[in-house]
Amino acid sequence: MTEDPARRVGVVHGPNLNLVGDREPEHYGPETLPDIEERMRRRAEERGVELVFFQSNHEGELVDWIQEHRTDVDGWVVNAGGLTHTSVALRDALVASDRPFVEVHLSNVRAREDFRERSLLEDRAAGVVSGFRGDSYVLGLEGLLSRLRGDAS
Repeated sequence: MTEDPARRVGVVHGPNLNLVGDREPEHYGPETLPDIEERMRRRAEERGVELVFFQSNHEGELVDWIQEHRTDVDGWVVNAGGLTHTSVALRDALVASDRPFVEVHLSNVRAREDFRERSLLEDRAAGVVSGFRGDSYVLGLEGLLSRLRGDAS
């Protein structure tokens, strides 16, 4: 087991991600959110890292949760869903947490509708992983842990 300096990572799921597995599987894949979380949890356990998960369809609940946990996580893996393109409040909460975050998307947002090409988060994100379905979360977690170790700039 490889121990990482990060001990706790917050995983934020935005609107409609509770429907993953049922909603548009051609874009998002067949895995459910609990399936993806379990894969992430197994990877985190290999690294000695605890994950805390939160999903909401409500912007204010996401902002409140990030603010509440900003001092007890070392970083974030964030799939803001549709709020990626619209939420200054979510962006501000992540920036105010003073913790690095990785933006993840199940689908390749750049290959979809034009409005999905704009992210209000990406310029402040440590990185962006998009288009690998459930693997996007696992890859995002690995990237975040690498950043927290100081391996990635």
